[in-house]
Amino acid sequence: MKTHHYSLSTQWTGNKGAGTKNVKTYDRSHTVSISGKPELHLTTDNAAVGDKTKLNPEDLLVSAISSCHMLSYLYLCALEGIVVISYSDETTGTMIEDEKGGGKFKEVILHPHVTVAEQSMIAKSIGLHHKAHKICYIANSVNFEVRCVPVSTLA
Repeated sequence: MKTHHYSLSTQWTGNKGAGTKNVKTYDRSHTVSISGKPELHLTTDNAAVGDKTKLNPEDLLVSAISSCHMLSYLYLCALEGIVVISYSDETTGTMIEDEKGGGKFKEVILHPHVTVAEQSMIAKSIGLHHKAHKICYIANSVNFEVRCVPVSTLA
């Protein structure tokens, strides 16, 4: 068994001078730094106090699932001789807020559109999405449904 370790630093940058004196006195902005990689400037998803021009943790979770699935899928295609010419995914995520101010994701739905080099590759290219889902680290780590509705076409 192989163990992977990840390390990052999160720094709140939203102190407007009064700290968290009340919920209106501070900004939800923060920076995530990972050595040798671009900084991420984030905020909350809450439209009333967040900055819509910045990413939020929910965006990152949905994008992590989409990215992990794509990378797993392309790997399997390369192993199986499926030549992928292009790959795009219009992923959607649904999160339900509860009355206490918390919440959780209900589901993420992947909609990958794959273009393959030969007609004979289409059926297998669709089937490999199921296998990719089984080896995707991120999808295997969440406690909500991740569905995949793939489409494959000829280049």
